[in-house]
Amino acid sequence: MSMQRLPFLYVTDSPLGGRGVFTINEIPADSLIEICPAIVLPEWDLSQIHKTHLHDYYFLWGEEQNQGAIALGYGSLYNHSYEPNAKYILDFDRQTIDIYTVRDIEAGEEITVNYNGEPEDSSPVWFHQPNYKR
Repeated sequence: MSMQRLPFLYVTDSPLGGRGVFTINEIPADSLIEICPAIVLPEWDLSQIHKTHLHDYYFLWGEEQNQGAIALGYGSLYNHSYEPNAKYILDFDRQTIDIYTVRDIEAGEEITVNYNGEPEDSSPVWFHQPNYKR
């Protein structure tokens, strides 16, 4: 596997809050953006993560979602949107979180995913961000 991340991505302050991942170049729909290696947390560690700052940065993991994973690379910095331009796919076998576009992304645009897992899932998330349009 040669490409881990598109070379024209960058991290900067986001209007959604905190930092976010942006692109200098356009990215066509259905493109692989990044393959993020994951640090898999066993069930015991998952129960402990809620007491730490990492609570807002982990992914539920495993067939029964009883584990957690921290995405390396830019993986834990993609912000949430109910109208995302990307999605993530959990690859349990390779222990990666793969980020793909769901539509064309314009140069300069922030790359967002729906934290609920599916781009069209409008279920409430666990936090409030004042700049979100729902």
